[in-house]
Amino acid sequence: MAPRKIFGIVLAGGEGKRLMPLTEDRAKPAVPFGGQYRLIDFALSNLLNSGLRQIVVLTQYKSHSLDRHVSQTWRMNGLLNSYVASVPAQQRLGKRWFSGSADAILQSLNLIYDEHPDIIVVVGADHVYRMDFAQMIEAHINSGAEATVAAIRQPIGLADQFGVIEVDPDDPERINRFLEKPKDPIGLPDAPHEVLASMGNYVFNAQALIDSVLSDGERTDSSHDMGGDIIPSFVEKGTAGVYDLRRNDVPGSTDRDRYYWRDVGTIDSFFEAHQDLISVLPVFNLYNREWPIFSQQLNSPPAKFTRDARGSLGTMIDSIVSLGSVISGAHVERSVLGPWAIVGSGAHVADSIIFDRARIEAGATVRRAILDKEVVVEEGAQIGVNHDVDRARGFIVTDSGITVVGKGSRVRAQA
Repeated sequence: MAPRKIFGIVLAGGEGKRLMPLTEDRAKPAVPFGGQYRLIDFALSNLLNSGLRQIVVLTQYKSHSLDRHVSQTWRMNGLLNSYVASVPAQQRLGKRWFSGSADAILQSLNLIYDEHPDIIVVVGADHVYRMDFAQMIEAHINSGAEATVAAIRQPIGLADQFGVIEVDPDDPERINRFLEKPKDPIGLPDAPHEVLASMGNYVFNAQALIDSVLSDGERTDSSHDMGGDIIPSFVEKGTAGVYDLRRNDVPGSTDRDRYYWRDVGTIDSFFEAHQDLISVLPVFNLYNREWPIFSQQLNSPPAKFTRDARGSLGTMIDSIVSLGSVISGAHVERSVLGPWAIVGSGAHVADSIIFDRARIEAGATVRRAILDKEVVVEEGAQIGVNHDVDRARGFIVTDSGITVVGKGSRVRAQA
């Protein structure tokens, strides 16, 4: 069999309203994660590790930092016709922006026509996971399906949080129905207590995808969404398959993190995904050298842990600390610190996520909080200790008690 030409599309135009204020000044895929990464790095690393070498990133909402990150981080050797290219909405079909993920592909068909691929891999840009798409592509080709949806098993009680795939009992690799957040789901034939939830990752025969988005673009009753409109059209034709993530064996995975996938679309899930990184045996292991997560490597010094001016030692427990950070006589536990974060003498940081260049001054307390870039917590100030005070200052506090401080804010000590 002749080798198939594979083309990758990353859908990165999401607004991410549920992650406000972290998305107030940036697109959701550009939100920092795990200290030195951006959310989009996980999708792009998976595609690159899977052997894809022609990848476009479709952007739209507040895309400057995302476009800059892609251009600075994901340079490829153009002499070998390899590239990762950020492509903003171009209004090729009139004076309008993308009206959905399927419309984003419709308005970007010129990118596909230029490359003439046989297979197109379409992925989201804001999930945390590892996956070898080469294995999924092989399964797609062997199945004879026109479209294949990647899916992960979830407890049936969580079905109303996902797009759920019902399989053919006689052919568990074929999709019978694709249901959006069903209230009365049917369990899997081999596991009645589980359902298959869509991961938002797809493999298509190229011409079938082209025909589908062109047809969808002519409909006035469509939301022009990949999961809501395009996949159901393949299901209706009987040409949609499903790829269970349990079939995927990523090199270097452990039994603990092999089938990890997290949608970090809310503040709570974003916070919980960070907690998954920092345990002794992490639920998601950033230290897998056989399947690395790539990102921009800043020209920064190592992290530094020092006594403070009085000679007091700090403590660092179950935490991730990025390059350029300095912790001086402070206590940090169960937290993730981004590049160039500063934590001063006697400060106490617990169960928190600290973005780039944030500064926590002497004696300050940060508890169960997310601090965006360049936030300053002044000497003796407190965040996450009194939620009523946090709300009065204008900060978001989730129902689960996570305080979020927007980019560049200054938190002053109470009088």
